[in-house]
Amino acid sequence: MTRTVLESKSKTVTIGFDEPFCVIGERINPTGRKKLAAELEAGDFSTIEQDALLQVACGAAVLDVNAGVVYNSNPNPNETEPPLMRAVIEMVQGLVDVPLCIDSSVPAALEAGLEIAEGRPLVNSVTGEEERLELVLPLIKKYNVPVVAISNDDSGISEDPEVRFLVAKKIVERAADFGIPAHDIVVDPLVMPVGAMATAGRQVFELVRKLREELGVNTTCGASNISFGLPNRHGVNAAFLPMAIGAGMTSAIMNPIRQVEMEAVKAANMLMDHDPNGAAWIGFSRVLEAVKEGATFAEAAKAAAAAGSGRGGRRRRRS
Repeated sequence: MTRTVLESKSKTVTIGFDEPFCVIGERINPTGRKKLAAELEAGDFSTIEQDALLQVACGAAVLDVNAGVVYNSNPNPNETEPPLMRAVIEMVQGLVDVPLCIDSSVPAALEAGLEIAEGRPLVNSVTGEEERLELVLPLIKKYNVPVVAISNDDSGISEDPEVRFLVAKKIVERAADFGIPAHDIVVDPLVMPVGAMATAGRQVFELVRKLREELGVNTTCGASNISFGLPNRHGVNAAFLPMAIGAGMTSAIMNPIRQVEMEAVKAANMLMDHDPNGAAWIGFSRVLEAVKEGATFAEAAKAAAAAGSGRGGRRRRRS
């Protein structure tokens, strides 16, 4: 059974077919957030601190960390992003003890993050583009970490799911040439907006099944892509997630502070028999009861997390 192991300083998270769905918190990312980008350029990490703590309290098992700020003072990300990535990771690790997902299109920023990351982070990402394969896969081998494989190549993003499958297969095969096992590849089959492509949902469900059956790899996605451009996006996301989980998807980069989406994930875990005795659902239901009594989801989740803060995990060493 395929298991992708991620580690923080003292906790282990396993992404796998027989494991609870892995929620990767998406909010530490300045893309499309002008205020956050300006704060980071100014050295103000207060929003990052809030986002890190709140996402973990609301149920994120892993935190994605993206430091892709285009500085007004220096627009060259090869110079500015590596030190910022290092600083953000150092700060986040000091606040929360969960594995990280180091997210960058700049290889030097990926390595800067890998140098300082505790445990065994996930790297986001490699694509099927030749230059990207040659730059990123050696880092994955050097640091013995898993990687997100995005199913586009030098020809771009195909609307044909068979082409996206073949790109994923190519990445898995090239990774094997570097001695990287398939269980350390987490494929993103690329979720298209259903508002622009009516078959987008069905495509990704079929792709996830095929990736699992034929390549034996874990999968992930940017969950909110499915609802891009639509009204009531969180309702669409909340319907999409359990369907993706039922098809075999094992993780997603998503917003854990949205109650309706986390409720859908928790229920799906129980229905997939990935929640022994319904314990996680029962615990989550206490959060929902607090919301009914007037607390916000964030407040209720933080209170529940504080009450259970004594629980820890196992530590493994990177070999």
